[in-house]
Amino acid sequence: MTYTVRTPAILTDGLGRSFGNTEALSGLDLTVEPGTVLGLLGHNGAGKTTAVRILTTLLAPTAGHALVGGHDVVREPGAVREQIALAGQQASLDERLSSRENLMLLGRLQRLSKGDAIARTRTLLDRFGIEHAADRQVGTYSGGMRRRLDLAACLVVPRPVIFLDEPTTGLDPASRIEMWEAIAALVAEGTAVLLTTQYLDEADYLADEIVVLSGGRTVAAGTPAELKARVGDRRVHVSLPDDDGLQAAAQVLDRLGPELNLRAHRLSVPAPEGARDLQGALDALDDAGIAVEEAALSRPTLDDAFFVFTGGPDHHVLEEATP
Repeated sequence: MTYTVRTPAILTDGLGRSFGNTEALSGLDLTVEPGTVLGLLGHNGAGKTTAVRILTTLLAPTAGHALVGGHDVVREPGAVREQIALAGQQASLDERLSSRENLMLLGRLQRLSKGDAIARTRTLLDRFGIEHAADRQVGTYSGGMRRRLDLAACLVVPRPVIFLDEPTTGLDPASRIEMWEAIAALVAEGTAVLLTTQYLDEADYLADEIVVLSGGRTVAAGTPAELKARVGDRRVHVSLPDDDGLQAAAQVLDRLGPELNLRAHRLSVPAPEGARDLQGALDALDDAGIAVEEAALSRPTLDDAFFVFTGGPDHHVLEEATP
């Protein structure tokens, strides 16, 4: 019997980077398998960009080790670069050229023959839905078209590992969904993707695994479902006209362990039985003569989990206001 051993596309062990006395990244452990997406999340300054710069050989680590495509980022930077493509936050295209000319130029610079460059350009223009504008100057493109072209530019020569640094920033909802579909298609073909994003719904949709960074350190890791489950189960959310009513409602629902958000004039309580708990909370408040503006039943979102793990604003309010 034979066994196939699949090497992780990205593997880090205790990866770190210091700038003087400042630790920008500390003890980062990642494993990204081929055909999967790892979402790297965190506030600005959390260490995401530092991690991406190290893994793409643009910055040397000061601690730990990292392999990309089986190659050490410090000892074998040239071999790593042969394995990767990077799409940054700004499109790296010549706006005076057409998309066809941009892709042809990139193909020739990467030693494709003229015939192969022409064929690859035609394929990518069709794949990313920009063939109709292939001969227009890129400077005339919409934001969504530019970002699709930037992703296409990463793929002129196919690479097994792609780094996407906030690929949909500034795009309208329709363009974001188009990018998600393009990324999902790459992953289905076996490409490994490391994604940084400021949109948590994007990470929830695309990522197989998520690592949350805060202050350069990992504060949470797991699948989107696992991270949301760690925050809690379903909850009833009730909004009231003012804080006085909020405090009174908290007393009525005291046995349920209410959490208050004073800024939003809202409280929430666990709802393991779903709609039955929602109706019970509303009945109890009505019996107490407390007016309710809005009520809803929800599961935790990735936004909820992110704020809890990173100590975001809502998390602090809940801790400070819980009776």
